[in-house]
Amino acid sequence: MSATRHLDLGCGPQPRNPYGADELYALDIRMPEGVDAARFRQADLVLEPIPFDDSHFDSVSAYDFIEHVPRLVALPRSGSRLPFVELMNEVWRVLRPGGRFYAVTPAWPRAEAFTDPTHVNIITEDTHRYFTEPDLGARMYGFRGRFRGLRVQWIRKRVPYEPASPDLAQRLRTLIDRLKDRRAHLLWEFEALK
Repeated sequence: MSATRHLDLGCGPQPRNPYGADELYALDIRMPEGVDAARFRQADLVLEPIPFDDSHFDSVSAYDFIEHVPRLVALPRSGSRLPFVELMNEVWRVLRPGGRFYAVTPAWPRAEAFTDPTHVNIITEDTHRYFTEPDLGARMYGFRGRFRGLRVQWIRKRVPYEPASPDLAQRLRTLIDRLKDRRAHLLWEFEALK
């Protein structure tokens, strides 16, 4: 059986591995010192594609990252680009069939979505519909991928992976977070359909 591979986007010096893949790869706009260059790549995903081959990963994650990728960039004399749609195309491209995309992002209407001045892409409860079946609303903007939404839920960001089937203690913690209005992040978990 071949080793599983995971890619963490926009991770800084501490990449995460929510699915416990055998091989962990990382991608950020800056290359931290002392990292394994074979597994840590540098790229500006607003301007560049993900520098890995098609269907290379079993899973991709993005923790507090997609809100930093602009929806629209105007280009002098040549129109505009849609970097967020392009990023979602790239995530789909590098995932193998059935691969998972796991994203955690602060979302509207919570203040956490707006507090950081580098948050330029405000995510809502319905944004995922542009990239998941049956809607695939971003097709009109050039989205070529296809995802099945496995989970879209409000969470209080506290662990690297929110279990799909929480135990009793986790369910109680989630209930308390809901009652105390602590959930400011949306979790997306998608499956790549190819």
